[in-house]
Amino acid sequence: MGHNRRYHRCFYRRRTVSSKVPRDSAPSKYAPSRRHRPSRPKNLELEGLDYAYDHAASQCLSITPSKPAIVTVEWADCDMDLKSHVNIPVGYQVIKEEDPALRVESRGPVRKAMAQIALQRWWALALLVLINAVPYIQGQQSPSWAQYIISPQSLTVLPTAILEDRTVGDVTNPSALLASGGDVTTLKRAAPVAPPSWPEGTTADASSFHPENQNNGQTRTYTPSNAIDGNEATFWNDDTVSAYPDILTLTIPTASTLSGITILSSSDGVPVKFTVEALQGGSWGAVATVSDNAAVLIQVPFAAPVNAEGIRITVTQAQATGQGEYTRIAEVWPGIVPGQAAPAVVLDFGKVVVGKLSIKFAGASTNNPGIRLAFSETTQYLTDLSDFSRSNNGDTITPGSDQIAIKADPYTWTDNHGCEDGTKVCADGLHGFRYVKIYLDALAADAPNTEASGSVSIDSVSLAFSAYLGTEDTYSGNFECSDAALNEFWYAAVYTNDLCTDTFRLEDTEPRNAGSPTLVGKEVLFDGAKRDRDPYVGDLAVAARTLYLTHNFSIAAENVLADLADHQRSDGWIPPASINDYQLQLLDYPLHWVTCTYDLIVYTSSDAYAAKYYPTIIKVLDNFYPSMTDSATGLINKPDDSPYGDYAFLNRHGLITYYNALYVQALRNAASIATFYNHPDDAKRWTERAQTVSDAINAHLWDASVGAYFDSSKNNNHGQDGNGLAVLNGIADSTRSASALKYWASLALPYGNPFFDSDVIGGGFSKRVYAFISYFELQARFASGAGDSAIEEIKRLYGWMATHDPKSTFWEGIGTDGSMYEAGYTSATHGWSTGIVPLMSNYVLGILPTAPAFTEWTVKPMLVGGITWAKGQVDTPHGPLVVDWTTENASSQFQITVTVPKGTKGTVSVPVTSEKVMVAVDSKLVYAVGRRAFNPKYKDGHVTVQLEDGKHVITASK
Repeated sequence: MGHNRRYHRCFYRRRTVSSKVPRDSAPSKYAPSRRHRPSRPKNLELEGLDYAYDHAASQCLSITPSKPAIVTVEWADCDMDLKSHVNIPVGYQVIKEEDPALRVESRGPVRKAMAQIALQRWWALALLVLINAVPYIQGQQSPSWAQYIISPQSLTVLPTAILEDRTVGDVTNPSALLASGGDVTTLKRAAPVAPPSWPEGTTADASSFHPENQNNGQTRTYTPSNAIDGNEATFWNDDTVSAYPDILTLTIPTASTLSGITILSSSDGVPVKFTVEALQGGSWGAVATVSDNAAVLIQVPFAAPVNAEGIRITVTQAQATGQGEYTRIAEVWPGIVPGQAAPAVVLDFGKVVVGKLSIKFAGASTNNPGIRLAFSETTQYLTDLSDFSRSNNGDTITPGSDQIAIKADPYTWTDNHGCEDGTKVCADGLHGFRYVKIYLDALAADAPNTEASGSVSIDSVSLAFSAYLGTEDTYSGNFECSDAALNEFWYAAVYTNDLCTDTFRLEDTEPRNAGSPTLVGKEVLFDGAKRDRDPYVGDLAVAARTLYLTHNFSIAAENVLADLADHQRSDGWIPPASINDYQLQLLDYPLHWVTCTYDLIVYTSSDAYAAKYYPTIIKVLDNFYPSMTDSATGLINKPDDSPYGDYAFLNRHGLITYYNALYVQALRNAASIATFYNHPDDAKRWTERAQTVSDAINAHLWDASVGAYFDSSKNNNHGQDGNGLAVLNGIADSTRSASALKYWASLALPYGNPFFDSDVIGGGFSKRVYAFISYFELQARFASGAGDSAIEEIKRLYGWMATHDPKSTFWEGIGTDGSMYEAGYTSATHGWSTGIVPLMSNYVLGILPTAPAFTEWTVKPMLVGGITWAKGQVDTPHGPLVVDWTTENASSQFQITVTVPKGTKGTVSVPVTSEKVMVAVDSKLVYAVGRRAFNPKYKDGHVTVQLEDGKHVITASK
């Protein structure tokens, strides 16, 4: 993205909706208030007094202007979905109330608007809209920051391109898939010729094979005999992950003359490097060697025909997947079997999207030809199988692709989770992806319901977008500065987070016992759009801040925090997520719950939440963690036999800097909460304990030999997590802070800073980068005055992801050489990697809340990285706090304009070159040598003044 101008796609223009809803103008997802969003109706639209509905709705929909500025919409009982026919587009928000009613509020150019939606029964509703402010100006230009938004503009998303180099086989007119109506795309495939079989009595043995398990309620085997059983749906699966050799041996009862063999693999277990030997006269001899194979179906010719009594295949490298490397061979056929490529076309949606795919079929042959779908966030991991599907995490109704048995007559198919007939012809449902491969094929296991041949014609493909639709009108907070690359990173991060903001549904959330009934139907912040689709509280340490700073939708974070608190264990431990029925034991995430609770309180109006869950904080900090501390040092201690993991399930034990530095942060945040709500004894106790833990970290975990904190008392490496948090939370003094940050800068990689300096506790850790953990180091750099180095690291980290596929979103983790750290299994859209948003808004723009509901705040912009101006706002429960600063004013060193919402107050720290400057507020001199007003103070290169509500211009000059 850095200099990729495709992000500057368009300036959004407000428009009047026509009398018929265009195909590509599906209802905009409204942006609710920070506190609430209704479950239905989700997609109403209204612009001024203009309205849209399609002809099909006319029999049961009436829209009546009853008097100026009032419109009544009556929805009578009929068999159709209201949201498909009535739209509320840009400019309005629908907010769920305690009673069964909704209200619509305008934002942006319209200062105020009110509406009341009375929910009478499921079959009827009335909409009354009163506009009492400035009307929309047709054609009004969007603000300059809106050019960076990359969200779709409607809930119906269309593909943007065909990957021509991925179109194979008999495919006619593939570009027709980009538009509905007119020409169609046709895929054709002749009926396959049956491959040859081995002589009767041929047997297969292997070096190992995976034990049988259950697949969709059916027993599934992985024995070597599967490789010669004539059933392409079964396969031999070795049982030594990423360990070699994997050996498959065929014994032929009667010697057979062979000119070669053909191997069909599972598309997630392709043998990359292997040799083939033939048994002749009782001796084995090599007859073929293959390297760098990526083909699922590969013909292996021999240099000369052999009269073989046996064939032995020795695999020394298999395809790398997110689940490791396994050899999976479905069939070995005698001789060279000509391959018939399945006709395929790959659609590019232009960016990562999430939702359910729909395909409008224009007709097919009468033999129920099969279509299979494979989804991927990148082209690198796009194969015949999706880069990730629920089957990867245990919901094995599919083998990693979605299957369709096509009907002869035209119809529209939607990718819903489930099977068409018992356990046959199954699909996963919702996917997060950028690319989708559509190919004419069928699983052998789906016979006779569908066949791998025939003809299929497709009119069009579209996606029903399920996540938060972050269009211009939904941005309650925004950011822009003089560095276009940083702006692009900021909005790409917002889009990443938006894709993770969705409704918790059983059918598309994490399948490993995460389907919590207490979350179903609620809006949440998932960890990733593609996977795991479970809301983890550690991820919220970053993702929730991104949410608060960009959209009035904090309910998605509050729902998660409240649900996890409601599942607190009796000893005070809080689960990290609903996975494993709330039983996944992580040691650090209860601390993140405390820090996230602090954020929720200061960013939003959450007094009721604070009152309800204050006792939860006490149990976390005064029950659970004291039970985990070392009595001699007061530090959290993880024993060697501890069942607890952490954000990366790291094999580390003892006194760990990361846990304890995070403990200090949680204790100090809790002390602030206690102070906010008049619990002085708790505040004093937690503050004192935080200092005790800080002192112990410095006494026991500082490594003077390299100038950084040890990762643990039991290993001699150093972690980015602990060092970043130690500096950020003031555990390190200025000398140690500078030393630790310098040491970490010395480890720089082209794609960020690694999360460990060695591979002592994990292979490749010194080359792995987590944007999640880098966030704490980057915060530390800003907070300690090393902002220039923070910008440099940001540009390496986010610049790398922004310029590598899928480009539109930010990844879960980066591995060796800048690849996705767990191959295709890696989430390329992960909310915990959106730290660029709070970094820019909190430090470059300079806005931070310091009291509940943003009633008090600080504005302390940082002049770093060559940035010459920045502007933006953060919404508060009292209205927007707006900041606009520049160093380009000819009459001053620095000028900042701050618009303070009524009912709040705060301080503005003006960066100056020395103490000998003049500072004016609203043209009145308030700071100069020998003169003081507005309680100005000079410290560490800043003059700080106090402000209350209103718009103020502050200048600093010599």
